[in-house]
Amino acid sequence: MKKLAALFAMFAAVGGLLMSAPSQAAPTEGKEYQVLKTPQPVAAGKIEVTEFFWYGCPHCYDFEPDLEAWVKKQGGNVVFKRVPVAFRDDLLPHTKIFYALEAIGKLDAMHMKVFNAIHVDRKRLTDTNEIADFMAKNGVDRKAFLDAYNSFTVTTNSQRANKIADAYKIDGVPTVVVQGKYVTSPSIAGNKQGAVQTMDYLVEQIKAKKM
Repeated sequence: MKKLAALFAMFAAVGGLLMSAPSQAAPTEGKEYQVLKTPQPVAAGKIEVTEFFWYGCPHCYDFEPDLEAWVKKQGGNVVFKRVPVAFRDDLLPHTKIFYALEAIGKLDAMHMKVFNAIHVDRKRLTDTNEIADFMAKNGVDRKAFLDAYNSFTVTTNSQRANKIADAYKIDGVPTVVVQGKYVTSPSIAGNKQGAVQTMDYLVEQIKAKKM
């Protein structure tokens, strides 16, 4: 009986510790997220979440599965967008790949394959012929892709993407902006999990109209 009593006392003590353990602190401005001094306009009615990324960025590649999982859990109130960023002119082909695939309706099928080609297969994907060969090998019509890749629309969208990044003061990727105002990333929040938790927090606060 004494042993049983002692066992119950131990369980009670552990339970007390668990009950008294502090809950995880909410993300805070200046730590897990930042607020843009000049917020950018977003469409009314829904919460806009925008990821700025570059196909050649290893951190973007590493974050992609976590981000994809987060996006799939969001309801109809959240609109998710991607903006490819080229910090140098010689990297603009990666931006054009994104918009060309989007133009021909192959972005969802090819997005991760482009990441894998660069980070797993060590392809540069900056030469037009190399890019077209890669697309054809993966079942994308070569002519349709090249027509889109070289089109005025894709060129314009690619140039506009960098202007959007400039407006948001993006100086590194991946970076996520919620509602045109709140900025977080794995580097800002400390890690990928912290970024995802911060995104959840920001979306819930905006839904509750507390931000």
